[in-house]
Amino acid sequence: MDSAQHDRVFFFDIDNCLYPPNSGIMYLMKERIYAFGRESGLDEASVVNTCETYLRDYGLSVRGLIMHHKIDPAEFNAKVDGSIPLEDFIKPDAELRKMLQRIKVRRWAFTNAGKDHAYRVLKCLAIDDLFEGLTYCDYMEPDFPCKPERAAYYRAMNDAGVSDAQKCYFADDSTKNVETAKQIGWTAVRVWPSIDHALTDGTIPQIKKIHQLPEVLPQLFS
Repeated sequence: MDSAQHDRVFFFDIDNCLYPPNSGIMYLMKERIYAFGRESGLDEASVVNTCETYLRDYGLSVRGLIMHHKIDPAEFNAKVDGSIPLEDFIKPDAELRKMLQRIKVRRWAFTNAGKDHAYRVLKCLAIDDLFEGLTYCDYMEPDFPCKPERAAYYRAMNDAGVSDAQKCYFADDSTKNVETAKQIGWTAVRVWPSIDHALTDGTIPQIKKIHQLPEVLPQLFS
């Protein structure tokens, strides 16, 4: 990798991006979040709406639970993130590994999940050794930033040691997340099985699975 390539960084979202969104993991995650909300005192009739509102307003349900219900972040991590049997849902992906190895720029993981969950997923996929670093959500940090807030992207840039937004590339399943990336100057790609017509102006490429990345950014691959 020459110096010009080393200056560029490709940031990869993890959940629902590096593995298919129909894996079942997000369903289990939501069920555990709702159960934790009930344990924390949320009313049975409103727990789903409350957690989904926090997800919309704060980027993650856990942020709202921390802000408004004074939950223990470590307990949430253990009972929600740490309780998902990821190994039952995610297997090593040889095709994904080969695709990542072909990328000519630096690789960095950028997730809204906690650190332990993120590394577990990467390990299940057998690609944990291919990323230079990880930017994650530290639940113990008061009002931690997360995507799609701009502060999360600037934190990722700082973590990866890159200051020029034009040298940043990004893949994520969320429309809001890729839109923010584009707004701050990153080259963004949305990864999802169906087309989001809000992005059909063509300024943000869309692919159905992460393995298709070389089709939309061929210049980054050997």
